[in-house]
Amino acid sequence: MRSNLITKWPEKVSNRAMLRAVGYKTTDFYKNQIGIASTWSNLTPCNNHINILSKAIEYSINNNNCKGVIFNTITVSDGISNGNIGMKYSLLSREIISNSIETVCNAQSFDGLICIGGCDKNIPGCILGICKLNIPSIFLYSGTILPGKNRTDIVSVFESLGKFFSKKINKNDLDIIEKESIVGSGSCGGLYTANSMAIVSEILGISLPNSSLKNAQSISKILDCLNIGKLINNLLNEKIKPSDIINKNSILEALKVISLLGGSTNCFLHLLSISNVLKIDINLKTISEITNNLPTISDLKPSGKFFISDLINAGGIQKFLKFLIEISIIKGENITVTGKTLKENLYNIKINYFNKILKDLNFPLKKTNQIKILFGNISINGSIAKISGKEGEIFIGKALVFNSEEDAIYFIYNNNIIKKSVIVIRYEGPKGGPGMREMLTPSSALIGKGVKNNVALITDGRFSGGSHGFVVGHICPEAYNKGNIAIINNNDLIIIDTKNNYINLFLNEKNIINRKKNLLIVNNLSIGILNLYKKFSLESSKGASFNYE
Repeated sequence: MRSNLITKWPEKVSNRAMLRAVGYKTTDFYKNQIGIASTWSNLTPCNNHINILSKAIEYSINNNNCKGVIFNTITVSDGISNGNIGMKYSLLSREIISNSIETVCNAQSFDGLICIGGCDKNIPGCILGICKLNIPSIFLYSGTILPGKNRTDIVSVFESLGKFFSKKINKNDLDIIEKESIVGSGSCGGLYTANSMAIVSEILGISLPNSSLKNAQSISKILDCLNIGKLINNLLNEKIKPSDIINKNSILEALKVISLLGGSTNCFLHLLSISNVLKIDINLKTISEITNNLPTISDLKPSGKFFISDLINAGGIQKFLKFLIEISIIKGENITVTGKTLKENLYNIKINYFNKILKDLNFPLKKTNQIKILFGNISINGSIAKISGKEGEIFIGKALVFNSEEDAIYFIYNNNIIKKSVIVIRYEGPKGGPGMREMLTPSSALIGKGVKNNVALITDGRFSGGSHGFVVGHICPEAYNKGNIAIINNNDLIIIDTKNNYINLFLNEKNIINRKKNLLIVNNLSIGILNLYKKFSLESSKGASFNYE
């Protein structure tokens, strides 16, 4: 056992003495030591209940001939930090989470690891930490929140602000929405980033079967925790590591499923980062080849009508995964934390998944995919669009340029937006922000003001899983790196074509070169860890992680 580095007698008596002070018994020193990485915090409903889950996991581990040790890492609430400087720390928190998990587990010489995550960056942060450690590990999603009154949620609140500023609702209406939309614990209730990444974790094979779609405050979520001890013990006995589970095939299959469901574009960023850590050769061109021509079959929020809790009530995700295997969209042949393949885990699941939420692939909501990888002279290294199709598939308009999210938000709230405008928000990339903020506030404001179908929004920043409309993010190279998004002027003509998958500025190469000669880069001030991220982050097309090379 690698934990002998801290538990072996008599060489490690001083270590053992320290551990006895926190409750160790003599028998505990001869068991596999399992770290339980908890992202508990009461600063967000996504993570408010995780301390209960971590104690249930500890109980399960201790009853399966192992010793569980709980430690905490951070969380940042995307919903609370959106639209302000706090969002600069959101994607960075993914790196802090993964690094803190790696640090504690290696410092304590744990034999295995369980990670519990809720809010958006917890899940990829935990999985990245698992990948870097490469010891027997399991990720557990803490579950989704239930809808608020009148089927509202966090996105309802963001969009209501746009309605308020455009005088479509009054102060009392806004106050009611604030008080009644988010009640209880769990991650945001649509197919936003947390629920999308939870599904990803199950397809990757790193989480328990059927654990990705469950209500946070449910008996079934507690049962997941109580079943985890036996599974981690089996992984240790069989010496199954994350590198045996997560590979190129499982990552590409996860991307296919998220594309079919119209999940969060952040999944692409996180899976590129996971690929980078595991040295798996996946890039945006590879992804575009397997996802751009898939249909859209999900009527889940943000662009649809239904919540994840509705999908749970309709039978969850497993019937859908079984169906995809049956029709060979995915193979499910990779090993999972059960020691069996995804296909074997689904053996007893009946294939009749059809319901009003997930449509027949032959009669989809949209014949082409919501999530598109776009290239062109604005995004030479690629960008990611999320177009439901309700706004159309091709947009041509004049640029309305802002060098920060704040400037764009102020303009949207206080001005009438001319139809066929392409709002450009730049210097919000990994280095330019720094931090690659989400643009949920400006995209929601446009929807609240009722101009979603007449305006596009492009950025070198990101979009929340809750964003919808004609939006293109992750534009790479970013403005700070002298990408062509930096040379766009007001009233320049832009075309976004999600049929042929390109985004172009109507400007010839000679004029592009001339504009770059006179380009003045906006250099946003940064301090502390943001400055480290600015110096060492990779571009978004590589996952926007720290460059550890």
